[in-house]
Amino acid sequence: MNILIVIPARGGSKGIPRKNVRSLAGKPLIYYSIINGLHVKYNCDVYVSSEDDEILSISQKFGAKVFKRDLSLSLDSITLDAVIYDTYKAATKYEQKHYDLIVTLQPTSPLLTSKSIELAIESMINDDTVDTIISAKEETHLTWGISNGQFVPNYHERLNRQYLPKSYTETGGFLICRESVISEKSRIGKKVSLHILESKETIDIDNYEDWSLCEFYLKRKKIVFLVSGYNEIGLGHIYNSLILASSILEHEIIFFCDSKSALGYEKIKENNYPCLIQSTNDIQEEVLKILPDVIISDRLDTKVEDVDKFLDHGVYLIHFEDLGDGAKQANLVFNAIYPENEKLRNHYFGPKYFCARDEFIHSEIKVLSRSVNTVLIAFGGVDPNNLTLKVIQSIYEYCQQNSIKIQVVCGFGYKYIDSIQVYSNIEVFSNVKNISMYMLSADIVFTSAGRTTYELAILGLPSIVLAQNERELTHFFAGEKYGFINLGLGLTVSNENILAKFKYSLDYKVRQTMQQKMLKEDLKLGKQRVVNLIKNLINNIQ
Repeated sequence: MNILIVIPARGGSKGIPRKNVRSLAGKPLIYYSIINGLHVKYNCDVYVSSEDDEILSISQKFGAKVFKRDLSLSLDSITLDAVIYDTYKAATKYEQKHYDLIVTLQPTSPLLTSKSIELAIESMINDDTVDTIISAKEETHLTWGISNGQFVPNYHERLNRQYLPKSYTETGGFLICRESVISEKSRIGKKVSLHILESKETIDIDNYEDWSLCEFYLKRKKIVFLVSGYNEIGLGHIYNSLILASSILEHEIIFFCDSKSALGYEKIKENNYPCLIQSTNDIQEEVLKILPDVIISDRLDTKVEDVDKFLDHGVYLIHFEDLGDGAKQANLVFNAIYPENEKLRNHYFGPKYFCARDEFIHSEIKVLSRSVNTVLIAFGGVDPNNLTLKVIQSIYEYCQQNSIKIQVVCGFGYKYIDSIQVYSNIEVFSNVKNISMYMLSADIVFTSAGRTTYELAILGLPSIVLAQNERELTHFFAGEKYGFINLGLGLTVSNENILAKFKYSLDYKVRQTMQQKMLKEDLKLGKQRVVNLIKNLINNIQ
């Protein structure tokens, strides 16, 4: 088939003066329709019709052919039928070819995609009974009209949107007709079909509000959070990524979990983010199919080969807690937990880059009581070594004898709930959403050496730390310098030592000193520091 695409673009626009050549996200508005037309796979002839020399000149620079229409066809009263027919006749003569389809492509729909145009063309190729196809959007709203000067409903009964009869509105994006139906007065044949567009593609620029919305979408980037979260490493990386995602509102967010991370996948889906999980051996290729602009990786150490393919495709990389060689090639690296081995450009280490959840940022500081009445045990989302049970075994009898309440918060992936339910007089809470409330009700907390230590420090809550694994032993923040009692590797510490340190922490002055050290660090601003650096990188991507 021979297909002609006509882009009508007069210079005398009223709502937004000179809008066709005004810069939208760094390009003239008309650029987007020209590029769309040129990218349609059917090798169409793309013509811009205008009376304006500047529009015609700019259009040629972007690869369009141009037709200078008569001024009489640029008046407000002239319909597009005459304009398109005039250009069609001129192109037919100039190109010396017969056109089967004529596509009217409006420059005021910059978010329209060439794929949508192709699908509509395919519909006409596959069904030769359709004379005209028009881009439209589905509408399901309670609507009203006017009858005899009064507002009257266009419905018989009030129903929820999903039960209302569907109606459709033309978007103005495109109209495709066969050569047999085009004339100076019409492009509509006997049989008309609609091509339903989704979401942002339906926006037609009529005013400055539409312009601003298009600018927002055109500057919007696709950010893929590449994350890990499973029993052996816990869900800390998942929680950190969810915190960041909630602070990046102006860009499209997609999560991608590696094949081990079914547990992390479930936690992300629980938070209603779109999420995919690895299904082949080539995780880089799977992620690249999503067409990311930026990858935020929170998966511990990476190798050079883990990032090379991403860099070859021009993807920007932001890594968290990455001490591997792959981090040296990333655009940004943040590490609030591990000590800095070497100083590298664009690497940000230390407590000031910890990303706290809003519930901690807006929380009050713990007011210490002189006596310890409640102890909280909170070993994160998974607690793979069941350190919860070990602590209970160590302090249970003493707490019962001294009327100290024991509370336990179990995480999303905790598998050992039966092992602790045999103890009476213990309150157990599972997968809580507002853990800061439970923390503030306690006087002492037992926890592992991960992100929870930062949250406890923000609250100024005296805490005893047992590391889950060798890697956690390197977490520099969870130590005496920052107010924690760190017992080392939880699997090797004795029950007697746990009890002894617990008794030591009962002293009011000891807990006062712990709190003072915790509160020296201004941890509440860390998330904003990280988000500002990430947004600055994203906003500079061309």
